[in-house]
Amino acid sequence: MRVIETEIAAVKRVVPNRFGDDRGWFSETFRVDTLAAGGIDVAFVQDNQSFSAQAGTVRGLHFQLPPAAQAKLVRVLAGSILDVAVDLRRDSPTFGRHVAVTLDAKGGEQLYVPAGFAHGFCTLEPDTMVAYKVSAYYSAAHDRNLVWNDPDLAIAWPVDEAAAVLSDKDRAAPRFADLGAAF
Repeated sequence: MRVIETEIAAVKRVVPNRFGDDRGWFSETFRVDTLAAGGIDVAFVQDNQSFSAQAGTVRGLHFQLPPAAQAKLVRVLAGSILDVAVDLRRDSPTFGRHVAVTLDAKGGEQLYVPAGFAHGFCTLEPDTMVAYKVSAYYSAAHDRNLVWNDPDLAIAWPVDEAAAVLSDKDRAAPRFADLGAAF
């Protein structure tokens, strides 16, 4: 397993090794020691999983405020996504910038999204299943979101606004400019 920095150093790609033979393949998808050596020294406390039936389903941009802020380790079990992390840390030189990475079940690559970032994804094919570990339990009192297609964030989503499949919560999310001091 390799841990690779992205354009925003705090966000990391995790690329597992796969060992294959005529039966298929084997891969370690989570190793505390390897992740810590790559700068991911986080205690994960909960596993989450989502299924999206349609391509073009957008989930996000979601985050939790302190003291329930969550780091996430995201991977795709079936299908593929464009996975996005937006830096919400006001004192960061990359505040307001984002990382966008394509993740799929075939390659098995993961994305580490630290606390202080909003996270979201768009499914690139039908019947996509995403699993992710989080470092804090879900807290409705701390749960927040930003509108997925905010022009101030300039995210190149692979679906246009009219075709995106969204929850009511994500459709009504506030803009980045209205965020205030979150982190």
